[in-house]
Amino acid sequence: MDRSWRIAWLLFLATLLNYLDRQVLSLVSPVLRVQFNLSAEQYSHLLSAFLFGYTAMQVFAGWIVDRTGARLGLVLAMLWWSGAAFLSAFVKSPGQLTVCLFLMGMGEAANWPTAVKTVREWFPPERRAMAVGLFNAGSSTGAILAPLLVATLTTHYSWRAAFAFCGMLGLLWILPWRATYTSVPLASSVTQYDRAGIAGLLRDSRVWGVLLARLFGDSIWFFYIFWLPDYLTSVYSFSLRQIGNIAWIPFAAAALGNFAGGAASGRLIQKHWAPARARVSVMFVSALVMSLGVLVRYTAKPGTAVTVISIVVFAYSSWAANVLTLPSDLFARDVVATIVGASGTLAGIGGILSTLLVGQVVDRYSYGPVFWGLGLLPLCAMTCSLLTLKRTSSSLPSPLGVLK
Repeated sequence: MDRSWRIAWLLFLATLLNYLDRQVLSLVSPVLRVQFNLSAEQYSHLLSAFLFGYTAMQVFAGWIVDRTGARLGLVLAMLWWSGAAFLSAFVKSPGQLTVCLFLMGMGEAANWPTAVKTVREWFPPERRAMAVGLFNAGSSTGAILAPLLVATLTTHYSWRAAFAFCGMLGLLWILPWRATYTSVPLASSVTQYDRAGIAGLLRDSRVWGVLLARLFGDSIWFFYIFWLPDYLTSVYSFSLRQIGNIAWIPFAAAALGNFAGGAASGRLIQKHWAPARARVSVMFVSALVMSLGVLVRYTAKPGTAVTVISIVVFAYSSWAANVLTLPSDLFARDVVATIVGASGTLAGIGGILSTLLVGQVVDRYSYGPVFWGLGLLPLCAMTCSLLTLKRTSSSLPSPLGVLK
């Protein structure tokens, strides 16, 4: 295996650990809500603390990585978020846990900008979506392993053991990353973006296409990551052990979706489609499938609900593999992490707003209206992503033609 794919597999592991740490909270939520006497709305505030940190740091993380390089940037980020996860094991109140989750979100913000920048540097266009799909599958794999691991640790020890163990795993990842990523990219030269500044970025409609697509699209993923265990408990009276036995299934489907979406757009590029057009075409089909999420509202059996959810998150991952790759197709490497970070900020804002709204809707009504919203969000995301196909005279550098 050549070095580029070894690096991609390490990005996969970093993303896996990223999601393993953040999944602990949602999986132990039934225990935490009882221990701290939390309503659904109060639980949503804990989730929002993570998302606030994640959102606030995205642009800064991308900007820093564009200037310091991926090798050092991801090491520092891993130390930060793994340390915050470990400290969460020792909190004595919801307020202290809120602080730890905020810090965890800040550290985890660097993962995607760094990973996409690394793929931009190490892979040609026709292989990028597969590489992005590989590392992004770490999120699904982390979500698959988390129910099994966290449920076991919580059942046999405590929810604190789950936070501590998952936090410590990040330290072990650093050694192979530093050993494999031995060649640090040369310092970037001043680009047109540096001269134009943030105003130049905001004038580019392609940038807004990526940002707004993630604002709407990523809210779907945040819901299933953070609320699926609570949904299974509230609607179907699942125990923590039952959640551990079934909650991994949708995320196994999501892992496959990453590869399917990456392979599909890569195949179109091999047939001489322009990269952006290939990505958006796959995203269009994926968005239509994601809109089936509204059907969960009408399912009476947990098996049927999990099946529909699995189809939706499969399609989401296919969509995500391509929307994350778009900045590497449209812009020069010196601004890729910054743009991915900015899109992560919009994704985080969408996650915060949707998480707070879900908490209020569930407390006042039920999960029913939530799934109607989940059926509409992918259509909004798809409409916004069409902006990435627009020709532009922006000063932002573009390494490839967008349209043929």
